[in-house]
Amino acid sequence: MAKKKEKVPKSQKTIMFDGQHDDEEVIYVFRRHPVVMRKGLLAILVGILIGLIPLTFWPPLEVTLVPFLPMIIGAALGSCFLFYQWIGWFYSIFIVTDQRFIQIYQEGLFKRAVSDISLEKILSVNFSIAGIEETALGFGTIVIQTFVGDMVLKKIHHPAKVQERIIKIMKDLGIENNGTPL
Repeated sequence: MAKKKEKVPKSQKTIMFDGQHDDEEVIYVFRRHPVVMRKGLLAILVGILIGLIPLTFWPPLEVTLVPFLPMIIGAALGSCFLFYQWIGWFYSIFIVTDQRFIQIYQEGLFKRAVSDISLEKILSVNFSIAGIEETALGFGTIVIQTFVGDMVLKKIHHPAKVQERIIKIMKDLGIENNGTPL
């Protein structure tokens, strides 16, 4: 008889990533706000609008797909740019483990930068929300101050909640705000 696979709740699933230490546990994972893909959405709209220009000068004589071909091509090219933006958003993640903070920043298909810092080296975690767009859409900038410099995380979704969660994780692990263990 085949064993029935038990469904594990999402909160109890173990998250694994490349470069994870054997004794390291992932506590929190977050990513940037989807607003980072807005240029891709704009590219689709501009592609459609540019594709409509020929229709204003040469209205279709018959109902076929051919007159709308420039608009479809413009939307397809815009969609390619949106896909490029989506790759950067989806694969750019921030991971907080019980030992370190890892920033994985993906730009397009072939450019990836990874930074990690020990939680004990973090001095403070601050956030800022500046302007109407950031306030209305709920994103902002988080600055993690460390002994070696600042780590700036831009366009983070709900930065106040993320900052609060990182500080709580550090306190639960016994790390003070000045980077020294309790």
